[in-house]
Amino acid sequence: MGTPEFAVASLDALVRAGFPVAGVITAPDKPAGRGMKLTESAVKKYAVEKGLHVLQPEKLKSPAFIEELTALQADIQVVVAFRMLPEVVWNMPPMGTINLHGSLLPQYRGAAPINWAVINGEKETGVTTFKLQHAIDTGNILLQESFPIADNETAGQVHDRMKEIGAALLVKTIQGLANGTLHEKPQSLILAGKPHNAAELKHAPKIFTDTCTINWNKPVEDIYNLIRGLSPFPAAFTFLKDKMLKIYSAEKEITTPSVAPGEWQTDNKTWLKFAAQNGYIHVTELQLEGKKRMAVNEFLRGYRF
Repeated sequence: MGTPEFAVASLDALVRAGFPVAGVITAPDKPAGRGMKLTESAVKKYAVEKGLHVLQPEKLKSPAFIEELTALQADIQVVVAFRMLPEVVWNMPPMGTINLHGSLLPQYRGAAPINWAVINGEKETGVTTFKLQHAIDTGNILLQESFPIADNETAGQVHDRMKEIGAALLVKTIQGLANGTLHEKPQSLILAGKPHNAAELKHAPKIFTDTCTINWNKPVEDIYNLIRGLSPFPAAFTFLKDKMLKIYSAEKEITTPSVAPGEWQTDNKTWLKFAAQNGYIHVTELQLEGKKRMAVNEFLRGYRF
């Protein structure tokens, strides 16, 4: 069960590992683009290409879908970047339903774990496989794998590494469950074993417009991490002469700024920087409302301040 590109890596890993995939459940086709043509999810495209049986329920509780799902007689269900499942679905297979989550649970439960780990300046993140239960992202942990986040990495780059690491962990998890060598561990036990300051839970709620708005009164480091954590989507933004300016990449300069936070300076050729609380953010890649995404020197060649 999955929808976006992130989930394709896991499905592909299961297929390549030789697991007989009884069915693939993904989102219904949706209108997209200027022509509002019906578009298939990344997971559906892959599944069709591989000749796998695809289900696209509108409602996960609908009797017709439950009947189809039951008929698949799956031993185990695997969820990667899908939606919240009703108990009648996750409790169906004899070996349960496992989920791949993009953080080291119990940290960063929620919809946007990759973004928030980068926004918060974490030096490490990871992937977790766990058994689904009632409360979201709280089930018993099966396996975890951590990896470092580089100081200049964006959420998009972490995402691309994580989907491959997660896919491999998922294969290892199912092999362990199938041969009886893997044992569940409650998340409360993992928290109990941490030092007190590490036991404070950090959350990963959905990203909203307010999250993406740059507050130039904050320290340079915080703004820099926000830009990394929201790149390439949905992107952190500010305003330039009343037009939205999305910033995809930047460099930081710690110094005493000569202008007020939020004010910009430029040489009109190669650099554009915004003042923050304790320095400047030098914009390197951006997109002005109504324009395409471009490097700062390309933007400055065509923009008149």
